[in-house]
Amino acid sequence: MRIDLHNHTILCNHATGTVDEYIEKAIELGIDEYGFSDHAPMNYDPKYRMDISQKSLYEKWIIDAKEKYKDKIKILLAYEVDYLDGFLLDEILNAKVDYLIGSVHFLKNKNDMWGFDNPEFIGVYKSKDIDTIWVEYFDAIKSMAKTGLFDIVGHFDLIKVFKFLPKKDIKLIAKDALIAIKKSNMILEINPAGLRKPINESYPSKQLLEMAYEMGIDITFGSDAHNLEQIGFKYDEITSLSKEIGFSKCVTFDSRDRKHIEF
Repeated sequence: MRIDLHNHTILCNHATGTVDEYIEKAIELGIDEYGFSDHAPMNYDPKYRMDISQKSLYEKWIIDAKEKYKDKIKILLAYEVDYLDGFLLDEILNAKVDYLIGSVHFLKNKNDMWGFDNPEFIGVYKSKDIDTIWVEYFDAIKSMAKTGLFDIVGHFDLIKVFKFLPKKDIKLIAKDALIAIKKSNMILEINPAGLRKPINESYPSKQLLEMAYEMGIDITFGSDAHNLEQIGFKYDEITSLSKEIGFSKCVTFDSRDRKHIEF
């Protein structure tokens, strides 16, 4: 079985291609289960997400596609939700979806937030201690996991995107976040989008994925596609890495219920 659970639509304002085009490409690639998990609405950073007024349209697109392509591929409906205290919407957390991805894209900087994976804010890295930034990021991941609101952790070590790496041992910085993920029974996605970024490494790194395996944390796969060319990106590479570490099964979802399948 081949699954791909992290993909976007034009409603996020930084993706191209139609829902039908994405699905037809997924079918062409032999993907068995394909999930749309577009950036969820919230009252922050509207430039890079759908508006709450578009929620019904988005869900209709995907629900219609489920029926249209049911004999060719299983389509899943989800959201990628930014974990940002004070900005989470009940309409999204309680939506009738197959799963929710919880991600961290923002950290506090003095009295404001900064999008640490956005090139517009790259200068902040030079104004703060890099170890502090990494600790703050994984503290946010830990807090997200402790809420119990989400099914999947999105791009676990996204903080490495621009290759600003800490002086401290990354495994020690991330350990408590992984413990919280295990306790909350969340799934860790293996996301190849980092191979398209300056870090040139999938999320999470091999060393963190080895820690997750040792802790008994389950995995899933998502290409984080924002255009047709990114669908199924580096799938063989990330599944080979997973098998090398010891994984043989991944997780997929149906109405928030999970099942393990061999990949």
